[in-house]
Amino acid sequence: MKTILITGCSSGIGYATAQLLRQDNWRVYTSCRRAEDVERLRSEGFHSLQLDITNDEQIQAAIETVIAELGHLDALFCNAGYGQTGAAEDLCRAALQEQFNTNVFGTWQCINAAMKIFRRQQHGRILVNSSILGYAAMPWRSAYTSSKFALEGLCDTLRHETHASGIYISLLEPGPITSRFRPNALIKFKQYIDVENSVHRAAYQAQLNRLQAAGSVAPFTLTAEQCAQVCARALNASKPKARYPVTVPAHLFWYLKKFLPISCLDWLCRTAVRKQGKPN
Repeated sequence: MKTILITGCSSGIGYATAQLLRQDNWRVYTSCRRAEDVERLRSEGFHSLQLDITNDEQIQAAIETVIAELGHLDALFCNAGYGQTGAAEDLCRAALQEQFNTNVFGTWQCINAAMKIFRRQQHGRILVNSSILGYAAMPWRSAYTSSKFALEGLCDTLRHETHASGIYISLLEPGPITSRFRPNALIKFKQYIDVENSVHRAAYQAQLNRLQAAGSVAPFTLTAEQCAQVCARALNASKPKARYPVTVPAHLFWYLKKFLPISCLDWLCRTAVRKQGKPN
């Protein structure tokens, strides 16, 4: 029975992937930042750990718990993260530090902790949740986009450094997925963005429409369960791919970036964001 530790399992992609892998006979260790989510998952029969990935001690404790109980770890799915919305010029250092501390540094430390186990075992695999915004930059997403670009660079480098080691590194690159991503992003947007005193005030109203809207706001949105199927495919593959785009936009923009002039790609990215911000 293969064993995996998944970060960010309270809802969305992490939760759906945990459910699917358990059905597929994986031993799944879920983890969440909040104690109440940990208890809820335990009540559902999961092995669940409290893990805030900005806390190095909790990261190490989670890995040690898995090894103490089972003696091995076959995979790590770094799913935890959130999106800070706002124009680059409106984001303060504190907002950027929080974004990178979770999305980049926390993920990096989880990988480093797992790598010690994988090196000793001479096998293992790491799946990192990136985004379509890890390769296609769009307006009002500067902090989040920058954090995902960083994760893409980390995983590309790590793939070289683990070549022929029995350790595989893959990036999950979702487009629009139904989850709690927008409600969580709304909290951080209100915390750090001074809408009334920004030159981008009108554009921010469109972003508020998007973040506050019920249901999907983008075409080709998939469910977390559909995304989980891709995660399972990556984790079960004998030779996993370096990248797994999810949704039509994610596949489309990967090729558009390769073949379109930059000015055309920029126009498409701006247009896509404007359409998402229109009220229903």
